[in-house]
Amino acid sequence: MIDNLKNSASQLWQARRSELTILSILIAFCVAITLFLKFASEVTEGDTLYLDRLIIVSLRQPGDPSLPIGPPWLTTFMADITSLGSASVLVTVTLVVLGYLLTRRHAERAILTFVAVSLGYALSTTLKSIFSRPRPDIVTHLVNVTSASFPSGHAMNSAVVYLTLAALLAQAERDKRARVYILACGLSLTGLVGISRVYLGVHWPTDVMAGWAVGAIWALFCLLAAYGLRRYRSGHFVGR
Repeated sequence: MIDNLKNSASQLWQARRSELTILSILIAFCVAITLFLKFASEVTEGDTLYLDRLIIVSLRQPGDPSLPIGPPWLTTFMADITSLGSASVLVTVTLVVLGYLLTRRHAERAILTFVAVSLGYALSTTLKSIFSRPRPDIVTHLVNVTSASFPSGHAMNSAVVYLTLAALLAQAERDKRARVYILACGLSLTGLVGISRVYLGVHWPTDVMAGWAVGAIWALFCLLAAYGLRRYRSGHFVGR
């Protein structure tokens, strides 16, 4: 009888923990949407331009907007980091992870990852065409750019790829320390790519923050979908 009670308590705790996880994801999802809408509204009205200019100019040598602050190696480092958000690198990373998921027989996660990344790129392109914000013109661009500025495609796409992959890989990992490490890597890569875009002078800070917000929205949506698929497959639903 005691064993039955322990098993029942354990199952109840697992169910409640899953519900709390989903609730936390939903809250974060709503916060990210609110942040993006706020950024979009402020940028459209021009209310962020003063702060954007102040931040981006502070990253250049006084009196010479063509020279970034810091030693020469820092500029090289930032240029290398920003390439982690390029299409070629993100596609390569995605293909590697897709191969890993398929070899581990996680077909559903592999399909979800492919759909998430593909639609994420489409969303980034659509948002850029809608807002058509010009790139910063008060400092020299340290890397070549061609598309519109808002939201940052590198920041958004790196968030879509690295956060989505980290979330899905962490969900498949049983060890708590490994999950924390995977999520920390995803967040760190996303953060560094975004910071590099501002340092290199090719994005306003609000472009990057909006890109992070949209990327987080997409990653959280995919994580919710993954939880939903898992609960559907197991036949367990909240409130059932």
